Amino acid sequence: MTIERKSRLDTLAVTSLVACCFLWGLNQVAAKVAITEVPPLAQAAVRSLGGALLVFIWARLRGITLFGHDGSLRGGLLAGLLFAAEFGCIFLGLQFTTASRMAVFIYISPFIVALGMPFISKSEKLKRTQMAGLVIAFAGVAWGFAEGFTRPAAGDRQWLGDGLGVLAGVLWGATTLAIRGSKLSSTSAEKTLLYQLAISGAALALAAAVTGTAWAPTLSPLTWASLFFQVVIVTFASYLLWFWLIRHYPATRLAAFTLLTPVFGLLLGGWLLGEPITPRLVIALLAVASGIVLGNRS
Repeated sequence: MTIERKSRLDTLAVTSLVACCFLWGLNQVAAKVAITEVPPLAQAAVRSLGGALLVFIWARLRGITLFGHDGSLRGGLLAGLLFAAEFGCIFLGLQFTTASRMAVFIYISPFIVALGMPFISKSEKLKRTQMAGLVIAFAGVAWGFAEGFTRPAAGDRQWLGDGLGVLAGVLWGATTLAIRGSKLSSTSAEKTLLYQLAISGAALALAAAVTGTAWAPTLSPLTWASLFFQVVIVTFASYLLWFWLIRHYPATRLAAFTLLTPVFGLLLGGWLLGEPITPRLVIALLAVASGIVLGNRS
């Protein structure tokens, strides 16, 4: 199957990306809300397995082939395991840091994609101004991370949660590279997403069973709403759209643009959860925004 790739982001791509970024920023808040009643690894497993079921039903209704022999199994296994590790880090990290900080730190991902994509596709090599933008964004993340050692707003182990957020960002970048550098780049978005959700769901469920952390006896309506939002809106709808974008638009431009998510994450965490928005974190966010501008210059 031939995939039509475009050299720059058009109106459809930009609109879709802004919507995805808003949902992903809100996702950290939703996960933080439910984490007191649903253990982190179990919550991550539920969202992956629930999303996998929805993707499977969607593909069957549309007649999309999911199990043909197309050489994508190896890439799918790798992407699925990286995806599991990424979200394991995010949900475990939310125990120790704020949703606002997590939303900022996981977006080190574009830096990883920018470094790795030239080894996969020479046509996506970044220019100096674009690389400078990503370096500025990375420096901003590092500046904000240092606050976890000097003035932790979420407790003495905030540095651990921040560190898991950074590691999650590295794993997200590695997942994007695994998709573009394997047979997954020419498979359907549904099959690519199903690989990640099914494999990560199984791995995270196993990890949750090993840790044995108990759920709350009863779940509040807010927790049920959080789980619905994570499974249906984020994991199914927005990720399906994201993988479609990866297959049709330059990965480095897409990854740089998703740095809008920390803006939404920071604002929503402060508004909905009352989390502190410190000057250092705002400076980090401004550096990330500057990286977006430079990273997407023609």
